[in-house]
Amino acid sequence: MSDEPSQSANRREFLTGKAIRSEIENAGGQLADRLTESVDDRAEPCGGDTIRLATEAMACEFSVLLNPAPENRLHIASDALDLVHQLEDQMSVYREHSELSELNRQAFDGDIVVEEQLFLLLRRACELCCKTEGAFDPTSGPLIALWRECRSDGRIPTEAELEKIARDRGVRHVEFNDDNETQSIRFHQRDIRLDLGGIGKGYALDRAGQFMVENGLNDWLIHGGHSSILARGDHNNIGGWPVGIRNPLFPKERLATVLLRDCGFSSSGSGTQHFRQAGKRYGHILDPRTGWPVDGMLSVSVIAPIAAEADALSTAFFVLGLENTRRYCDNHPEISALLIPTPRRGRTLEPVVCGIPDEVLFFNHADVPTE
Repeated sequence: MSDEPSQSANRREFLTGKAIRSEIENAGGQLADRLTESVDDRAEPCGGDTIRLATEAMACEFSVLLNPAPENRLHIASDALDLVHQLEDQMSVYREHSELSELNRQAFDGDIVVEEQLFLLLRRACELCCKTEGAFDPTSGPLIALWRECRSDGRIPTEAELEKIARDRGVRHVEFNDDNETQSIRFHQRDIRLDLGGIGKGYALDRAGQFMVENGLNDWLIHGGHSSILARGDHNNIGGWPVGIRNPLFPKERLATVLLRDCGFSSSGSGTQHFRQAGKRYGHILDPRTGWPVDGMLSVSVIAPIAAEADALSTAFFVLGLENTRRYCDNHPEISALLIPTPRRGRTLEPVVCGIPDEVLFFNHADVPTE
């Protein structure tokens, strides 16, 4: 999350006119005006003209895409983006005055009353930690900070450093109290720190999307940082919004396109952020259970009912790996994923589809194994 919001005059940029190619680009996705031909014999969805409103928040760009129409109420989308700044001011651990920073400073000393929506988000984050067996962990902030510091120092953490952080963190140390009038949180370990970096962007999209729907805006796509997306309604009469998924080995190439409607989408990948130490490559996605970067996956894309859940699960599935992710999707049919494991030397990519319906997924090559 960024330290300060942009000035209001710079926030309400919007573009109209020709369709925007590559409007959304993430470790996995982009919105295209007209998709490239595929060997799949099904007709691919084609993007059309859009209106875009954008703002800088949470150290990335948030954009709302709308269908051009005389009745478009652009002020609603603009107000939704303003809401993202308010949420950042509440959730950012990089702002000393934020409600989450205050909670982290004071919750070991006693029960701290928390605003209802933030309380529900933090509790949901801790529940997802349990459901993913710790692969997603909102208390992993100190672990991430340690690796960032070590990267700056040109070294890797020591086992003693990792063991200390493992002792000092964990959602088992966080107590949630809800008496139906006030909601409060208490820490049972002094060094616990809650961090919403792995779910906050998706949550902001969900809240902004809810605001637009409540104010009568029903066809839009909103993204945060290009990797977290929420889509509602229809675009160009194709039944949803087309979002491309990049080839993780050749980022300028599109591997597939997924048609999103009334759902959240998130991608996590290993290709863009990494460092080398003593000849070994270390990725930026950490396994909270071991403290070490994970390998075995090139990218993971997740579709879920809400963007916050897709956000958290894209990281969790990257950590869990292929078999555990398959099992999770089997047990939670509302969740689907596209997994791209690291190929063996000399082999091609073998994407694995878990639960994404054929009618919304279009590959740019044939013979893709599905589940």
